[in-house]
Amino acid sequence: MSFLNFADAPLLQGGRRAFLGQSGLLLSGTAIALLAGRDALAKTGRANTAANDVGILNTALGAELEAIAAYQLGADSGLLQKPALDLAVTFQGHHKEHADVLAKTIQKLGGKPVDAKAKYQFPTDTLKNQTDVLRFAASLEKGAVSAYLGAVPVFGNRDLAKAAASILGDEAMHWAVLRNALGEVPVPSAFVS
Repeated sequence: MSFLNFADAPLLQGGRRAFLGQSGLLLSGTAIALLAGRDALAKTGRANTAANDVGILNTALGAELEAIAAYQLGADSGLLQKPALDLAVTFQGHHKEHADVLAKTIQKLGGKPVDAKAKYQFPTDTLKNQTDVLRFAASLEKGAVSAYLGAVPVFGNRDLAKAAASILGDEAMHWAVLRNALGEVPVPSAFVS
């Protein structure tokens, strides 16, 4: 299944889950790239093309691959106890599903999917306990919500926008679940920004 028909597919078992970004104060490179792409297109007035859509999808794929690595870091840290460890592994599985769908869609559109980086820059020196790991994951999920919110309107192919919006919803769910695990109000406001 590719992202093009993913939007209209029935909800896959365990599917449609999040990719990572950064906190509300500091957006990840992924969020910045997605938002910058939106701003550049708005300034030039150019219509999106398949190549633009592939670029957005590759940015999302890069974020999914980063998310897989981030959740692996959390799982391997020894800092997460059940049920938080199970949650991290489950969310990582969602990111793997998204990465697979994104890569197939990029290929279907004639593009070349990006590869995972050999090494990611995670704030490992600040991750001292389970709360730190969960807070880091929650901040990444919040950034991903912002990134997808910025990306949805710039897709030239509206089916891609629809599918991205479904992932945005999952990003928001991940963020809410992680906030709840931290003892915070799961949904802090009526609007996502």
